[in-house]
Amino acid sequence: MSTILSLGEINRFIDFLITEDAAERDITTESVVDEDIECNAVIEAKEQGVACGIDFAEMVFRQLDPTINITKTVQDGAVISKGEIILELQGKASVILSGERIALNLLQHLSGISTLTAQYVDSVKSTKAVITDTRKTVPGIRRFQKYAVTMGGGKNHRMDLEDGILIKDNHIKFNEINGLSISDVVRKSRDNSEAPTDIEIEVDNLDQFRAVLQQEPDIILLDNMDTKTMKMAVNINNNKALLEASGGVTLSTVKEIAETGVDLISVGALTHSSRALDMSLNIL
Repeated sequence: MSTILSLGEINRFIDFLITEDAAERDITTESVVDEDIECNAVIEAKEQGVACGIDFAEMVFRQLDPTINITKTVQDGAVISKGEIILELQGKASVILSGERIALNLLQHLSGISTLTAQYVDSVKSTKAVITDTRKTVPGIRRFQKYAVTMGGGKNHRMDLEDGILIKDNHIKFNEINGLSISDVVRKSRDNSEAPTDIEIEVDNLDQFRAVLQQEPDIILLDNMDTKTMKMAVNINNNKALLEASGGVTLSTVKEIAETGVDLISVGALTHSSRALDMSLNIL
């Protein structure tokens, strides 16, 4: 089970999903399936990927009927093959049918994130770069999406706005309008923050990079820089701060970016653009 999510948080989310889908008032199933008839079913992968959300899918069915029998054949983070069985279910057909879409939605979406993350991680495995997520997440399910990133081998960046200081372009612009330089912004942040909070600041050119480096931030985010400029920043930095590359990173460019020598590569696409992994529930 996730260490990012509390059991209470998971249960509340599952309750919300059941209510959202009116799974306890499934008028179609009620009209064609006798309530107490039992059946066997399986959830099967339709393509290869990295599984995620298995415990959550199990909880969907158990909240609908605590007596259902469920066997998990793989764990979150496992690489699954096309045709592989993920869950085996035995219980009331009405419960299995009513919970089907909720369970599949969770499994497919979270497994899609884990699968995409694993592809990015594999692309940079010959370098020191670490793949991280961002706060570009679907409203309401950020912590579930970030959990899925970890199951794909990635790391979590800030969970929310109180999880570390990240001074971005609009913070800098606001202060520049009010007469402060980018270096002043770093000093101001340090003076006003509670130690030992890391301070990260975004830069988009080498002039900004040199200016903030003198203020010794913990992390410098290289925003939408080309790889030539990133390499120059790495050389100038000389291991003084952690360097994060961000902006428009794709599977076709991530290795080249990693080879510049940056420490972190943040990828918004992990959570905002991952494709659902194809799965199905089949009555046996």
